[in-house]
Amino acid sequence: MPLIITDECIACDACREECPMDAIEEGDPVYFIEPDRCTECVGLYDEPACIPVCPVDCILPDKENAETTQELLYKFKQLTEEEE
Repeated sequence: MPLIITDECIACDACREECPMDAIEEGDPVYFIEPDRCTECVGLYDEPACIPVCPVDCILPDKENAETTQELLYKFKQLTEEEE
């Protein structure tokens, strides 16, 4: 499932720098994750790159947008093919 950023976000920019899919955008006042671009780093890493760098632990699974690993991998492949 894609991830979400909660209201505890301090807009430090650490997560956005780590996102290989450019799914994290600057919002007002907190950042947000674009669910159509978030693959939870499936296809690239063993875990989402944004979670460990967040100093306030405000990046969580979005339970309203559950996706399987296979769906996330398919999305990753679709997005990376578009960029080529």
